[in-house]
Amino acid sequence: MPELRSLLTDAGFSEVRTYVASGNVVLSSSDSPDAVAGEAERLIAERFGFDVEVIVRTRDELAEVVARNPLAEVAVDPKRYQVSFLESEAAAEVLERLDLPALEPERLVSIGRELYTWHPEGIGRSKLWSKLTSAGGLGARGTARNWNTVTTLLAMADGS
Repeated sequence: MPELRSLLTDAGFSEVRTYVASGNVVLSSSDSPDAVAGEAERLIAERFGFDVEVIVRTRDELAEVVARNPLAEVAVDPKRYQVSFLESEAAAEVLERLDLPALEPERLVSIGRELYTWHPEGIGRSKLWSKLTSAGGLGARGTARNWNTVTTLLAMADGS
């Protein structure tokens, strides 16, 4: 993560901070989110030699994700509550194929480019997670973070 911070800082991004060793970055830029994602993908490929999909949300978008919290009443363990940040909205027909009633007590709420998922038995035992990540998946690039990480990234974006 120190190398990633250095790479992004040297490229002209400011206030670059990382959180845990999974590629979570909070930074400041006047560029559009798409431009930031494209530049970060290019820099990472050049420096580290592998391709990675970068998904970017602005501070305000992340705040909206946290404020919505559509599963707050059932998602009582933040480690088992995830938000998948997608590059584009998941198509309705893709979500319908998941057959959510058959996956209860797991839950999924799709709002815009985010999927909120509750896995009461954990990700390792999750039939829903298996379907979301299977071949064909959602038809959109994305990355998932647990609720603890999502709220921590927002706090970092707010300067905490």
